[in-house]
Amino acid sequence: MKRFSLSDKAFDVLNRIFVLLITLIIIYPLVFVISASISDPAAVSSGRMWLWPVDITFDGFKRVFENEAIWLGYRNTIIYTVVGTLIHLFVLLPCAYALSRKETMGKKIILWFILFTMLFNGGLIPTYLVIQSLGMLDTIWAIVIPNVVGAWSILVARAFFQQSIPDQLVEASKIDGASDFLIFRKIVLPLSLPIIAVMALFHAVGLWNQYFNALIYLSDDKMYPLQLILRQILILNEVGADGIGEGAGNAESFIQQVKTASLVKYAVIIVSALPLLILYPFLQRFFVKGVLIGSVKE
Repeated sequence: MKRFSLSDKAFDVLNRIFVLLITLIIIYPLVFVISASISDPAAVSSGRMWLWPVDITFDGFKRVFENEAIWLGYRNTIIYTVVGTLIHLFVLLPCAYALSRKETMGKKIILWFILFTMLFNGGLIPTYLVIQSLGMLDTIWAIVIPNVVGAWSILVARAFFQQSIPDQLVEASKIDGASDFLIFRKIVLPLSLPIIAVMALFHAVGLWNQYFNALIYLSDDKMYPLQLILRQILILNEVGADGIGEGAGNAESFIQQVKTASLVKYAVIIVSALPLLILYPFLQRFFVKGVLIGSVKE
């Protein structure tokens, strides 16, 4: 049985304490936002609510869900996220796999062009003109096509294929008569679930939280994603709180509007992030394995 020295035990204890502190630092903002979204705004602003809810109220969530457009925003965002993620994987995986094979001709030149895009881009106005000339304004393609795959994603997926798909396996399959497409579909993809899950999660989170592209390329409010709808709700409540006239008769209404605006601010965060928080535990085991790609070299 292996014996641990006193210094090893001390290091283990300090390491556990350090990890616990880091965990608390990460968890606290989430707990605070959840508690603040259902607490009395006066308790939040005065500091009485610092962890658990105080004087629980759901007025913020009621105000958010009273707006019927939020369900339209959810629908649009789900469509954008699902379609965009599928296109992302459809482009990313074959590209990364091809660049991982030694026999691919000109892969160094292709990699150079891919790396070039990490440093330089055309900018907002040229990109907008391209989207406009392609007729993609006010369509789903204006959201899912730009930035459909990035250089970082290609490099990470390529590293996974290089380390996890042995050359001997590919060569043996070719000897048995399998084509490159058949090898990729029947052998490579089933062995690549960790990187598929990680890349899908990264891209889906980006699409789910995206609002700037929608703000630039979409003018039809029926096409707005969830983030733009929530932004409108937040602005309307803040303007409503600031726009009440002076007078004793309006004092009570003004105070209530300010409280509601504060509650809506936190409720919007929960409404936006909750679906991803629910989805993440199901992908976590793949996520941990996938993000370690490239950390260990043989």
